[in-house]
Amino acid sequence: MKHFKINLLLAALAVSFVGVANAADDHKGHDHAGTGAHADHDAKPQQGGVVTVVKDVNYELVAKADVVSLYVSDHGKPVDLKGATAKLTLLSAADKTEVSLVPVEGRLEAKGAYKVAAGTKAMASINLPGKSPVSVRFTLP
Repeated sequence: MKHFKINLLLAALAVSFVGVANAADDHKGHDHAGTGAHADHDAKPQQGGVVTVVKDVNYELVAKADVVSLYVSDHGKPVDLKGATAKLTLLSAADKTEVSLVPVEGRLEAKGAYKVAAGTKAMASINLPGKSPVSVRFTLP
């Protein structure tokens, strides 16, 4: 009886370790390295801007002297921005500019005059209907 209990205990431990090992490696096809079938998630710019990924969603900031645009995509598909609002803060060596972005044809955008030199830092706060606000940081190339 003693050997039966020990064997039963060892079998239970072996099964639990296999379950833990499988759970630790179970990405269900999700490729964090961006090299396999899900390579659309590797944060490459699609609009010529700079990309930051937050919670598996890509945020691409395209900053020009007269317009700033923010594109939002989830696994390569544009996110519906109807009803979305966003605030963008641009920080350079001596300037701080805050601007409100509004939905325009599949992106969030603002027109004006902006100092967007290389090294400018940007922080966007995005509010999508029915979701928690998201903060995203960028450094312009």
